[in-house]
Amino acid sequence: MALDKAKKVEIIGRFSSKENDTGSPAVQIALLSERISGLTAHLRSNANDHSSKLGMLKLVGQRKRLLRYLRQKDIHKYASTIKELGLKDKA
Repeated sequence: MALDKAKKVEIIGRFSSKENDTGSPAVQIALLSERISGLTAHLRSNANDHSSKLGMLKLVGQRKRLLRYLRQKDIHKYASTIKELGLKDKA
């Protein structure tokens, strides 16, 4: 469930702190969240697709680690990121 280029550019533009910022934790979290939501929709209709489920669980773990890192480094950016993405604060 790869993202198309237009959607990726839109997400990067919304969460980047400066021009050409694709590696910041907020951008990575937003991109992972979009991929996770796409996989979730796929798994609703394909419940026995175990390889996609495993891939989604790996992405969720990666996003969780990035959220933990962002929370330690910049609590204000963390709060704005989870608010904009609609994620819960697992403090």
